[in-house]
Amino acid sequence: MRLQTIYFIFLVTALLFPLGIMAQDSLPHKSKSMSKISKVSNDLKKSLDVNDEAQIAKNYERLANEFLKKGDNVKAEEYFKKAIASYTKLKLSDDKTRVTRSLAKVQESQKDYESAIKNYEVAGEMSEDKSLEKVNSNDANRLRSASSPVVQESYVNSNIKILKKENKPEEVSAAYVQKAENSLQQKNKEVAIESYNQALAYAKGKPADIIKINNEIAKVYESDNQFDKAIGINEKLLAEAKTKQDFTTQIKQLQSLSTLYFKKEDPNKAIAALKEAFALAMKKGNSAEAKKSLISLTQYYNEKGNNKESQALYDQFLQNFDQLVQSDTTLIDAKTFQVSEDKIRQLEKEKFLKDELITKKNTFNYFLLGSIGLLLLLFLWIVKALFSIKTKNKEIALQSLRREMNPHFIFNSLNSVNQFIAENKEREANKYLTSYSNLMRNTMENSNKDFITLDNELEQLKKYLELEHLRFQDKFDFKISVDPELDSERTMVPNMIMQPHLENAIWHGLRYLDTKGLLQLQVHLTNGKVTIRIEDNGIGLTKSQELKTSNQKTHQSRGMSNTKERISLLNELYKKNITFNICEKTLPETGTIVEIIFPLIDKIE
Repeated sequence: MRLQTIYFIFLVTALLFPLGIMAQDSLPHKSKSMSKISKVSNDLKKSLDVNDEAQIAKNYERLANEFLKKGDNVKAEEYFKKAIASYTKLKLSDDKTRVTRSLAKVQESQKDYESAIKNYEVAGEMSEDKSLEKVNSNDANRLRSASSPVVQESYVNSNIKILKKENKPEEVSAAYVQKAENSLQQKNKEVAIESYNQALAYAKGKPADIIKINNEIAKVYESDNQFDKAIGINEKLLAEAKTKQDFTTQIKQLQSLSTLYFKKEDPNKAIAALKEAFALAMKKGNSAEAKKSLISLTQYYNEKGNNKESQALYDQFLQNFDQLVQSDTTLIDAKTFQVSEDKIRQLEKEKFLKDELITKKNTFNYFLLGSIGLLLLLFLWIVKALFSIKTKNKEIALQSLRREMNPHFIFNSLNSVNQFIAENKEREANKYLTSYSNLMRNTMENSNKDFITLDNELEQLKKYLELEHLRFQDKFDFKISVDPELDSERTMVPNMIMQPHLENAIWHGLRYLDTKGLLQLQVHLTNGKVTIRIEDNGIGLTKSQELKTSNQKTHQSRGMSNTKERISLLNELYKKNITFNICEKTLPETGTIVEIIFPLIDKIE
């Protein structure tokens, strides 16, 4: 009889699942709607097909949670890991933290404590929320303290307090379940039941969790031989399942009741519950639960020597076997998901190849952009270097032009000294040399500056005019005037830009007069611009040109070009828009007017 039982169990197991699954290949899907797992797997396939990383991550997490509800922790762990990889790629730290904690919980439920501890720690380290960081740290320390239930209890209590404060009822419920399990380890069943009841209070809106917790409470009563209380809980759950037409829960509760009745030594009620579970499973196409109920029934009948009843159940099962397999939506969904999972694997491989190709392409693009960037930087450096050299050359040219003193001034000055000495005018010669040396010293001190203050420039020009007046005192007088609105100590003017024109006015205009002439230097402010006006009443440009030797003509031409070149260089270097104009007075007046105009400058950068 024992051999017959074993053979029967083997036959049922062998026939039910492989043949059932194979039968589905030729059967259309007859379920009214796809399971949630099938729906999520289809969503995942779509997101993989379009390579939408954000949706891929969300769908991996959704699929993992669906497997978790189903109780398939191995699959849940697999898809949680994939979700973490996608969230990592997207750099979504909050999502990664949440899923890492979920992964740790799944690993803990599979008693993979080492991996669970590691992931609790990782979730804590990544969390920006101090409370969540503490909760994960407590869970890691709780698992480390597996050998000490008392120590574990302190970490659980700490989490309950934090999670209540953070208003996370689902997490609070799970923590109370942990506390109940901890109390059972300490053989404190009353506290365990109390903790399970607390868990129920926070599990509102979670029917699956409520059923699971109630079943755990029933198990505690069962272990304490309080069968009536355990039966009462199972009967209540059975009644609620019937109201909701939850056939899977009805079957499981009937099976649990049969176990309790057997332990209570009430076989009639136990067999009745098993038969009801078997009939409901057969009717609703739940082959797994039908097999489970059938095995329990045949074992009981075989042990009692009631082969007739056992054979009747076996015949009933075989007669309805094909219909059972065809109507079992769990087998259909399992096969459907197997096909979907194969497609998911294929799409993941394709995605990996796409990502690898994109990475290589991006690497090449970055290399190309980097190379172009380096070449551009090199080009800019060369341009900057050339510009710097060009600017330096302009500065050198400007300095050279600025230092280019009129040889006539130096030679004439020496001739004047020589003349004073020849005429025994030692005092005049000494005075002239002293003024001349002061002028030259100031000129040399400012020779490296492109702009100096108006006050400093006018001081040098005054010394120069005094020297020239000392030589030609019977030929001209001079007058310098400055607009009172100008602050001569702050206003900047181009260095040595006026002296050549004052010299020209004296040497090529005023010194040829029969009467005493007048040289005027005026500086005034008009509409934010400084105007320098040099005016004389000499013989004028035309008459002066007629009197010049060929050498003097060359000198004057160089003097004019010197000024124009310097102004051009100053405009290029400082962008000040300096203008220069020279004209001859119209008859009956004679003489020359020079105007230099530039913006008001009080600082040179």
